[in-house]
Parts: sequence; C-alpha cells; structure tokens
Amino acid sequence: MKLKFLLIALFIATLGFAQNKATVSGVVTDKEMNNETLPFASITVKGTTIGTNTDENGKYNLEIKPGNYVLVFGFVGYKNVEVSVALKPNEKRMINQALGADSVLLEDVLIEATVNREKESALLAEQQKAVVMTQSIGAQELSRKGVSDAASAVTKVTGISKQEGSSGIFVRGLGDRYNSTLLNGLPLPSNEPVNKNIALDLFSTDVIQSVGINKTYTPDLYGDMGGANINIASKEHTGATKMDIEVGSGLNNKAFNTDFRIADNVKKSGFYTTKTPTSVNEYQFQNKWVPGTEGKPVNINFGASGGTSFNVGENGKISAFATASYANGYRYKNGSQKVVGITNDNIIQDYYNVDKFEFGTKTTAMANVTYKINSNHKIKVNSVFVNSSKSTVSEYDFLDENARNSFTRQTLTEQNKLFVNQLLGDHKLSDRLSAEWGASYSIVNADMPDRITNNLIQGNDGNFIYNSASQTSNSRYYQFLKETEKAGKAVFNYKVLKGADESYKGKISVGYNGRSKSRDFEATQFNFRINGNDIAVTKNTIDNFLNPDNQSIENGILNTFNIGTARNKSLKPFTYNADLTVHSGFVNFEHNPTDKITYTIGVRAEKVLQEMEWETNISLPNVNFDDAKIDKFYILPAATMKYKLSDTQNLRLAASKSYTLPQFIEKAPFRYQDVTESMVGNPFLKPSDNYNFDIKWEMFPKNEELFSVTGFGKYISDPISKVRQNSALNDFTFINAGDYAYVVGAEFEVRKDLWSVDSPKGKRALSGGFNLTYMYSQQKLDSEKVNKDTNETISVNFNESKEALQGASPLLINADLSYRMENATFKPTVSIVANYFHDRIYSLGNYGAGNIVEKGYTVLNFISSAKIGDKLNISFNVKNLLDSKIERVQENKESDIKTYSYRAGLDFSLGLKYDIF
Repeated sequence: MKLKFLLIALFIATLGFAQNKATVSGVVTDKEMNNETLPFASITVKGTTIGTNTDENGKYNLEIKPGNYVLVFGFVGYKNVEVSVALKPNEKRMINQALGADSVLLEDVLIEATVNREKESALLAEQQKAVVMTQSIGAQELSRKGVSDAASAVTKVTGISKQEGSSGIFVRGLGDRYNSTLLNGLPLPSNEPVNKNIALDLFSTDVIQSVGINKTYTPDLYGDMGGANINIASKEHTGATKMDIEVGSGLNNKAFNTDFRIADNVKKSGFYTTKTPTSVNEYQFQNKWVPGTEGKPVNINFGASGGTSFNVGENGKISAFATASYANGYRYKNGSQKVVGITNDNIIQDYYNVDKFEFGTKTTAMANVTYKINSNHKIKVNSVFVNSSKSTVSEYDFLDENARNSFTRQTLTEQNKLFVNQLLGDHKLSDRLSAEWGASYSIVNADMPDRITNNLIQGNDGNFIYNSASQTSNSRYYQFLKETEKAGKAVFNYKVLKGADESYKGKISVGYNGRSKSRDFEATQFNFRINGNDIAVTKNTIDNFLNPDNQSIENGILNTFNIGTARNKSLKPFTYNADLTVHSGFVNFEHNPTDKITYTIGVRAEKVLQEMEWETNISLPNVNFDDAKIDKFYILPAATMKYKLSDTQNLRLAASKSYTLPQFIEKAPFRYQDVTESMVGNPFLKPSDNYNFDIKWEMFPKNEELFSVTGFGKYISDPISKVRQNSALNDFTFINAGDYAYVVGAEFEVRKDLWSVDSPKGKRALSGGFNLTYMYSQQKLDSEKVNKDTNETISVNFNESKEALQGASPLLINADLSYRMENATFKPTVSIVANYFHDRIYSLGNYGAGNIVEKGYTVLNFISSAKIGDKLNISFNVKNLLDSKIERVQENKESDIKTYSYRAGLDFSLGLKYDIF
C-alpha cells in the first residue's frame, strides 16, 4: 500500500514539474542570404549541456525549467549571438534570431551537418577542417565578384587562368588536357570537339551552389588529372518556398558602334535544325552567303528560379528546385593576323586586317528533387540542360604591300547541346558505416551547321572576281558530333580506431568509379567550283551568282559553277569514332593519431582503354587503328598530411602520381581548316605520367580571412605540346615533344577584411583579396624522338633542345577590392576585380621559325549591385575596362613579329532581380 501511495505521489510530482516547464521557440534566419531560414543552427543554454538544433526550415523548440538563462545561437562560420531570457512557469516565449557571418567559430556543430556551401565563410571553415588541400568558391562570393559562370569562378583561384577566345583554363601552366571536370562528383563530357573538358562558361551562377577545385590528386578522383579537378555542386533548395525572376540588358561598346554583321537566318533562340544537303546535283542550301546587318545591337537576358519543400511522413522531406534562363550577347573584334613562313621567320606569307562579329546565346535549365527519407538517408535526382550557340562573321582583307588584293569571309555557326541526368544517394548505415553512390547519363551534341567560306580576288581591272584556282575557296561545311557518357560510383566509409574519448580516430574508404563514353564525329564539305575566272562580284553580291538558278547541270550546259564534296561527288562524310572506358577501384586510409596530425594514404587501380577508328581527309598509309589505341593499367598512390600548428594555422603536405590522356581531337587524324590555320590530330600521341608534390601553410585569422603560401612541383614524362608542322597549310598538331618536363612554383594568397564600422544605418565593410602564382617550367625537346614515335608521319626540327612548357605562364595575379553595406534597407556592394597573366607559349617553334607566344594582359572589371528592401536587387557591371590588346607574336632573332592582335571592347550590363516570395 505504501509503495502504491509512493508511486502515485511521484507521478503527481512529475506531472506538476512537467506542467511548470517553460518553452522557447522561434526561427533562426541568415543575414548573409537575405534573412532566409537557417537549417541546423544550434541553440544552447550557456553553461549547460541543454540545447537543440533548428530543423530544415530553421525552426526550433526548447523546453526548460523556469529561471534566468542566456541562450547561445550559433552556426559554423558565423558569430555567436547571446540572448538573455527570464522564463516563468508554463511560459511560452517566441524568440526569432538572425545570424551574420561576422567572425569564425569552427567548433559550434559538426561541419558535415552545417556547411552552407554557398557562403564564403562556411567554405573557408570547411577548407580549414578538410584533411586534403582543397579550395572552393560559393554563390555568395561569385555574386560579390560579378562572376556569371563557372569558368570565371575558377579564375579567381590561385594558379588558374583562362585563355581568351577559348573555354579552356590553365592550372599552374597546364592546359585543358591536364584537367578534369565533375558535376556533383560525377564526370561531365566535353561539349566541344576541340576540348577534353566541358566549357565551364556554360554553367551560370543560377545553377551553381559552389565550385570546388582540387589541385592535388587524391585516390577518390579519376587518375586523368595533372592540373586540377573541378567539381561543380549544383544548387539545391533550402528554407521556405521561394521564387524570383530576373531581367537584364547590356551592350559591347565596339559592337554597338559599328555596322554589325550577322549571319543570314541566324536563330536568336540559339536552336538550329540545319541538315546536311542530300545531293550535289541540286542547290539545297537554305541560308544566304552574304550576312545581314543589325544596327545598334543590345544584349538581353532573363530567367526565373524557385524552390519549395514539404514533409513526407514523420521524418521524410522532399525539396525541389528549378531554374531556367536565357542570355545573348554581341561582340565585335577588330585587328590583324599574320601567317609567317615556317622555314624563315622573317618572311610574312599572309597579312590580314580582320573584323569579327560574334552573336552568342546560352539557354540553361536545371531541376532537382531531393528526398530526405530520414536523418540517415537521402536520394537526389538532378537534371541539367544547356544549349549554347555562336554565330561568327569573320572578314579578312588580305594586304600585299599595303594594297588590298583579296577578300575572305567565313560565317561560322556553332550549336552545343548538353543534357545531364544524375541519380545520387547518401546513406548513414550505422554509427560507423556510411555510403554514397551515384549514376549519370549524359548526351552532348556539338554541331557546326553550315560554315560558309568565300574567297574573292582582284581581277586585272581592279574589281573583285571569284577565286577559281582552288575548288575549296568557296565552300559550305557541315560538322556534327554526338557523344554519350555513362558513369557510376559507389563509396563506403568505415570508422576505425576508437580513442579514449569514445570518438573514432580513423576512417577507411573503399570505392569504385567507372565511366564509358563514345564519340561519333562526321563532317562534309561542299565545294563550289567556279567555271571561269572573269565573273565580277562584290562582297555583298555573292548570292546573285551562287544560287539555284545558276548551278551547272550535269552536262555543263550552264557554264557557271558546279558542286562537289571533299570526296568529289560522294556524299559520304569524313568520320572518326572514339571510345573510352575506365574502371577503377580505390582504398584510402585517414587517421588523426593526435589532435594536431591527420594523414591519409591510399592507392587507386585504374584500367583505361581508349580506341579510335577514322576515315578522314588525312592520308596515312602506314598508320592503322591499333597505332591510336591506348590500353593501360595504372597504379596511382597518393598521400597527404595536415599538421595543426594552432587553432588558426595548418601545415599541409601532398604527394601523388596521376596521368594525362590525350584528347580525342588531339589523336584523330582529321584536318579542321580555318582561314589562317589548320588543326590536325596525331594518332601516335601517348599519355603522360605525372608526379606531383605540394607543401602549403595556411592561416585563418577570422571569418572570411585567409593567408596561405604554397610550394609545388610536377614532373611529367612524355609531356604533350602543340607544335606547328612544316606545312604550307599552316598546320598545327600535338606531339610528345620529349622525354620529360617539370614545373616548380609558389603560390601566395590573402583574403582580408580591411575596414568595417557599425552605424545606425547598417554595417559598412571594405575587404580585399590577392593571389599570386610564380612558376618556372622546362621541357626537353627531342626531334628524333618525335619522328621515331610517329613512324616518320610527323616531322619536326626543334630550334632548341629545351623550352618552357607550352601553355605555362610564369606569373599569374588575381586581385579584388569590395565595399559593402549590410543590415540596412539599402545594401550596396561595389567591387573592382583584376586578373593578369604573363606571356606563355601558344605553339613551339620549329624549322627555324620561333615560338608563337600569347602575350600577357590585364583584365579589369567593375562589379556593383544593391539590395533594396527584401525583394529587389539591381546590378550594374562594366567588364574589360582596360580593353587590353590580345596579341600573339612569333619570336624572331631580330624582333618579334605580331601574328595576332585585336581588342574586344567594354561590356556593359544592367540587371534587375525581384523575389516574388
């Protein structure tokens, strides 16, 4: 009876105690992201172990005894906020709190649970905690520096530069073939036949959450990496339902102030449906030879994005995000190009004044759905579609002793479509075991529908006539490329070596990566053979003669022109087909034996098979398909170490082996002929082996601040270089120029808050960033090796026995200065961003002709935006303020000869973005 009475008393006391508890609830928001809700922020009672975290909508609920407390609100990379509160019995108090990135506190919560990968502060915090050397730039920093796409993003990182007129990037002097690109950890195919990697400028900031750059190799990455691995993390929806719209306009001052030439039947949408003609006996060409004009061209862009989320059951949640955008742009380049004799670099063979009119479009769409089954399991479906097009009208006036005596026009239309579909999973199987997996299927269509070329020469009377000496002088060219790629990955992580504090000090990762891609390429050229040499023509009357009515019939009754292909009367296109299959497995061990030391050691085994077949416009009687085959098995070790010098400083080491495969286009024996130069593949091209070493010191003084110094070195066996052949067609090709090359260098980076002040109108701050890379490179040049390796099909005779590595610039500098106002109704941000690279070799010298060198230049951009209230954002940017001259020169013993020179003008843009909700 006493026991029964005691139990009843305890129950009543417990019930009374529960009824006396107070409740604190509310929403935590993010100052840095326009007061969006902040998932997984921490709320703790100061001096106790009592606390909770916000859910994925930023909401929290905390029950506590009545009394006086200090609540601490925190989030990784953000300043803690302390709020005093006095709670009465049964009281329900609502406290909403905004957090801002004003200082770094790295130990608030686990990094895996809290990193917002759009924020610079959180990305720096992640970089500091990471075991391996990595750098990331998030959406916040992209916006601040006026970055519009992934290509511009990576050039803000130390040691990375971009080549004008190309989508490729250089990392520590290593070009496109040495880099690799991933989307959410899965490989991306190239959208351009001339590149191994996809054009990064196709990925606008609308679809980017962050861009991660690994300049050191680790076993979880594909081994085909000598410069950097770039991983684009696609944007996901977090927080409350949101939708915004964006419109903008702009102009290029040179294009706006000229009589802009644009291709006939250009598609302003960027989508073309042109097909190759099916007959040479009838005129089936729909577009006119002569381009039209467009007065005062103005750029436009518009887009919309939004996302939402909802709960599924007790623990599940589905989040969806979608974005779509369109942009176009006009650019005009005026300059000159020269072709210098290969056997004597004092003789200029051709000299052109050049006008280039470019109209480009980019359409981007992305959608993803993330299903969080519970706190341990998440699945994501992600699809990205990108369509880019460019229509270029290039007009070349050939000069001979200052008298114009010929005219060439080439109208080039390009359309590249990319469609990527991914399925990703992340699972916590137990306290010690986790797994992640992914699969992707990608399709690329890179087409060149209807390249138009005309060549006119002056007749005896001084007027233009058609050049009838060569049947290729007036032609239409159709090129189509389709590439498909399937890829998959599966990685298991298992914690080991439990310490005295019950935490695990080690982790073993085991995984598989595989990819299979196939490329089908075909090209057909229709040549218009002019029957006669006295047909008068002007630059703008070409269609009066080359038209259906004047085409010669088969018996030649009309003696005007007839049509043939590069295979005479055959419509069979030139083709090459290439396949790449990679299967790999890896194991990696990570261990932190002390609080200061963390190291990793691992190895990757990778089986690579690359095969190619062709039937092209290059005759190689002594070459067969097996000569182009690459069948290799690689063992790739890698090791890293991080030594924690203090709470804000790390010392890092990394060493590894990787390799570099030649690009398909570098091996395919196909001649792509431009007006002033041609490109030819080398089927004998071999892969390179890369041996890499890095040492880095880094310090994180406070939020958004960083100091780092890095030393690096690379030894490359059988390096690949671009070289000009001994050819009247000004052919360039790719070779293993010698047995080895090496690169050594140092990088310095600083990000610093220079000044800040709080006022009743809001916080004002001035910050700056600066990074510098200095490199020295050298490669051995061996003419006999090249001749032997290629069975004498490629003949070179280098001028020197050693030279700097092709594409390696000895000095790279990036800098920015930003002013911003926060926590106010009107929040402006103004930035000046500058980039510089020093001279680098475009092509190696050969047969007495010097190296062709791309001259260094500076790019200076003005970036500004202002957030007005909670809904409206206005931006105004001016890019290429210096309008630096883009030049290439051919080195000469007496004086360099300028072979390529133009200015691109200034780009102005104005944009409006409105948050509907």
